[in-house]
Amino acid sequence: MFIPSSKRLFQEKRKTPGLVFLLALLMSSAICHAQQVNLQEILQEGTQNYPFLKSKQAEVRGAEMRIKSVKTDYLPTFVVQDQYTFSTNNSVAGSFWGNEGSVISPSGGIRPENIYTGTFGSFTSALIDWRVFNFGKVKANVKTAKAELSRSQADYENEIFQHQVRIVDAYLVLLINQKLVEAQQQNLERALVFKQVTDAAVGSGMRPGVDSSLASAEFAKAQLLLLESQRSKKAQALRLAELTGQLRDSIQVDSMAFYSQLPAANSETDFLKNPALRFSQSQIDASLARSNAVRKSFLPSISILGSGWARGSGVSNKDDSFKTDFGSGVNYQVYNYLFGVSTRWNLTNILRVRNDYKNEQFQVERFKELYQTQKLQLDRQSRDAEMQFRLALDQARLTPVQLNAAQGAFNQAQARYESGLTDLFTLAQSVNALNRAEVDKFVTNGNAWRALLMQAAAAGDLSIFLNQIAQ
Repeated sequence: MFIPSSKRLFQEKRKTPGLVFLLALLMSSAICHAQQVNLQEILQEGTQNYPFLKSKQAEVRGAEMRIKSVKTDYLPTFVVQDQYTFSTNNSVAGSFWGNEGSVISPSGGIRPENIYTGTFGSFTSALIDWRVFNFGKVKANVKTAKAELSRSQADYENEIFQHQVRIVDAYLVLLINQKLVEAQQQNLERALVFKQVTDAAVGSGMRPGVDSSLASAEFAKAQLLLLESQRSKKAQALRLAELTGQLRDSIQVDSMAFYSQLPAANSETDFLKNPALRFSQSQIDASLARSNAVRKSFLPSISILGSGWARGSGVSNKDDSFKTDFGSGVNYQVYNYLFGVSTRWNLTNILRVRNDYKNEQFQVERFKELYQTQKLQLDRQSRDAEMQFRLALDQARLTPVQLNAAQGAFNQAQARYESGLTDLFTLAQSVNALNRAEVDKFVTNGNAWRALLMQAAAAGDLSIFLNQIAQ
């Protein structure tokens, strides 16, 4: 199951690649023309188009066909055949053992010498074999097929849910990156204004030349931060596009209600309804059904038999004379029918069945332990998500205070610098503090929603998250 890590949830890395400001402006202009979509559209597109989910759908359809296939075992076997042969007619009294179940007809003339003149022959037959009593073997196989269908459906539903969680998380991360681009663009605009003001002051002799160098350095740093934010945004947009099943060069996500409000606290959720647990339980049920089918496979079958056949030959059944023309061989000489009841029971098969049954019992035990493992992990994730959500809300509520203080400090430093009461280094520190506060506001707000998503993922109920967006 995909759950955003706490380290990734509350930290945002800032790097400074060496690119030029012109490239940043070009990238910013290109991204502005990207297609804008909302979360509901992305979820629908990803659920319908993602190839892996389509493969799970095909698996479910295959399991449905398997049930129909197994149910045909209730029907009688009806086999018809018609053959024309050309062969010799020599035989001898005595018995023989078939070659791996393959037997060539031993009937023929018994005479002191072999005759190698071939004659035509024909044989037509129809056979019905209806296993009317199989002591629950077919029923057990049908139950196994139905259990496999339930397992496939549970697997499909779990994959849909996990994929939707991944889509929502990628959406939120892209939205955070979009806001970071906006923050770095504002920071760059401030740096550009101060560079222009400082250059003018240095040119008029009101400021020392070192201020111009410091302003240029801060301007270059702001360019690099903008480029890095744009790079992260582009990478995250590609990740989200991949989850929709169709890559596209650019994508913009709608802010919706994510930055106009904070998520509300949830009542306690029940992780036992998580689709991952349902899938684990379906694996146990399928393994139990298979073990029962294996156990019953040892039992006998009672069949009602019926057959009729006709045979023709170029060798006369009256005087054993030979006729080599085709017409003499295809004309039937004898006709027969057969009705009866047959019981088949492979007694030595019990050794193989017993070992196969024990193997399935170990598989049942394996899936039970996997269920307990999944349950333990979901319990831990549920508790962790609740803790992460509380901390994320606390952080999101504090960042406006940080931003207001940083904005005030910046305004004061700007006024003091313009009046000559402080140096550019102090002003640069206030600019950096304001930039960090703006970034933290977007990150913590987005992380509060991601923490709510963690709760929904642990509970196995995405409506916990989506209902708060719809409000």
